[in-house]
Amino acid sequence: MPVDHYENFPVASIILPAHLRGPIETIYRFARSADDIADSEDLPSEFKRDRLTFFRSELKKIECDEPTLTPLFSELGGLIVRHDLPISLFFQLLDAFERDLTVHRYENFNQLQDYCAHSANPIGRLLLHLFGHTNEEYFKWSDFICTSLQIINFLQDIKDDYDLGRIYLPKDEMDSFGVTENHIKHRTFDVNWLNFMSFQLERARQYLHDGTELYKKLPGRMGIEIKTIVKSGLQVLTKLDASRGNVFVTNHQINPLDLIKILYQTTFHP
Repeated sequence: MPVDHYENFPVASIILPAHLRGPIETIYRFARSADDIADSEDLPSEFKRDRLTFFRSELKKIECDEPTLTPLFSELGGLIVRHDLPISLFFQLLDAFERDLTVHRYENFNQLQDYCAHSANPIGRLLLHLFGHTNEEYFKWSDFICTSLQIINFLQDIKDDYDLGRIYLPKDEMDSFGVTENHIKHRTFDVNWLNFMSFQLERARQYLHDGTELYKKLPGRMGIEIKTIVKSGLQVLTKLDASRGNVFVTNHQINPLDLIKILYQTTFHP
């Protein structure tokens, strides 16, 4: 799953075996810390680059079996060794955060999908490594789910990302639907925006469906955890659909009533 807005989806929840919750929380702290640096409005750009470069140097120390300088990376290094986690996945996450400092527009969906392959998909793959299920088919399903969740976050956060100077939407698709940056700048909700968002939501929904085989194959509580995450994503899509994609005035965050619906869907629906 994507690293921003974990609050929308269950992470290291009580569903999982206790021995997995700590490792997942450590991975989350790493990702959250780096993401907060990249997203901060208060830090100078040069300082952000320096901090992310420091994160990269700490990962390289772990890779070379050298002592790290901070408790977070000391803990992360031990976790990587104990669970035989590919350190390349952590470098991929850093690639995405560093990209946020320089890349603020995406010409097409292929570019956006490549960003998701660095910002979101590594999280799902790390979970599968912790679960002990690492075949390529599982990775493929996980990538569908994580990419979808990242796209859902982009759609929820359109106006907030724009205020940070970023648009995580394919420009060629905006053009084809007659949508411009002015729609976001002026919070314009018209038929062009409605049709554009309908297309984006349907693709995100299809990606989630393409990944559902993952929770059907994973055993026990691991499968239930992934199913809960998928149902959470579908619930956010339902809320976005209900507002007809009007992200300018409607809050689409998960609330207590949504959690009840998610629990019902997880328990009684395939």
